[in-house]
Amino acid sequence: MDPCVELMRLSLLRSRLNEIAVFECAARAGSFSAAGRELGMTQSAVSHHIAALEADMGVRLFDRIWRGVVLTDAGTQLFGSARLGLDTLAKGMDDARAAGRRAQLTILTDFAFAAFWLIPRLADLRHVVGGADVQVVTTQEAHFPAGGVVHVAVLFGTQAPEGWTSVRLVDEWVAPIASPALAAEIGTGGAAAFADAPLLHLESERADAWLTWRSYLERLDAPTVRRAADFTFNNYPLLVQAAIGGQGVALGWRSLSDDLVRRGLVTPVGPAVHVPERGYDMMVPDRSPHPVPVAALQAWMIEAFTEPARAGAAADG
Repeated sequence: MDPCVELMRLSLLRSRLNEIAVFECAARAGSFSAAGRELGMTQSAVSHHIAALEADMGVRLFDRIWRGVVLTDAGTQLFGSARLGLDTLAKGMDDARAAGRRAQLTILTDFAFAAFWLIPRLADLRHVVGGADVQVVTTQEAHFPAGGVVHVAVLFGTQAPEGWTSVRLVDEWVAPIASPALAAEIGTGGAAAFADAPLLHLESERADAWLTWRSYLERLDAPTVRRAADFTFNNYPLLVQAAIGGQGVALGWRSLSDDLVRRGLVTPVGPAVHVPERGYDMMVPDRSPHPVPVAALQAWMIEAFTEPARAGAAADG
């Protein structure tokens, strides 16, 4: 096509974009009055735009009928093209708007996992998700909370809701931990040493949600007679801070206490107990598409838990 003719055609089209949008609305509504209400215009204004478009094209686009309008053959042809063009334009605007925004990623987990696993790895997490904004939401509810947008959930002993895929990250492995000073005082010879040390308990509304001191000692077939005053907390990070401060012996979950042990803040003081039927699971909704970083986050977490599991299995064997 001659460049001059193409330029004139595009210029004419640009001058009629408003009329085409009004035409599309009127054709879809089947009424100039209904189109006016949708567009915030009067019926006469809609009629004026349609008349201008018909005059410019030299064809009649609507037949007026009682209490409405119907498309002519020419109008039907234009309506299909207008719908396609406006949909393409709307998608292009949405894509451009999305390209100008950073992706957002919401991770749902509990206080303990956020404090002792996720926060120490924020630098790695930032690298994994690229430029995405990350929102960490914590919950201690026994059930999966309803409402809100969640892209990835990492929860302990919680069943994935319908329409979500669940992957086990780590089974429940528990061993008593204490500050190095308290460990030196009571020794690391086994459960008998705990009789003279305060035990730090985690309060829970779910009796069987995780190992307690009672169920831990029962699995070791160890006595539960106590001679020291104990302490109870309803928040695991506070409980661990008490253990670090030498206030008693806590149950330490593998993956939550491993970093503390490596840093020398706590020391294992008893045998580990394995509960394979529960642990931390990573859950992702099946809906599609996901934000770009979700797949990368999944792969990173699975790999992060795979290596320690291999090392732990070798050590236990």
